[in-house]
Amino acid sequence: MPGSSPGRTFGDRENGMSSPLPHALLTLFLLTLAATAHAQTAPAGFQSPSKNIACQYFDYDKQNILRCDIAAMETKPRRPADCELDYGGAFEMNAKGPAARICHGDTVMDNSLPVLAYGEAWQRGGFTCKSEQSGITCFNAERRGFSLARAKQEVF
Repeated sequence: MPGSSPGRTFGDRENGMSSPLPHALLTLFLLTLAATAHAQTAPAGFQSPSKNIACQYFDYDKQNILRCDIAAMETKPRRPADCELDYGGAFEMNAKGPAARICHGDTVMDNSLPVLAYGEAWQRGGFTCKSEQSGITCFNAERRGFSLARAKQEVF
């Protein structure tokens, strides 16, 4: 091509020296992209001290959702006829509206989640959860939610 020098790359100056600015900007962009991707994929939640209950917060299209699973229960409810997956150990709610026990094919149980110690509270996205020796209680902005314990699970 007339007037061009073979082998020149983006950032080369007329004198053939490379400018550090484009490289610094590219590095900053890549670091920011990596940090953003990590922040979106890192679980936001907790587990009970017994590790029998785990809760995770999700933000899908500005819809805040809290899901909590319980691994061991003294009694498990009967699965509804319209549920072909697992039922009984998963609870979910939005920031507004009712909570529910849900039909599910996955879990939010994750041993890498931080432990919410007895007597502590966790808050995020309009949800509040409290950890007590008797179990975990979570509610939304409308004070609707659930209490989970090995002996009993209750939606309110």
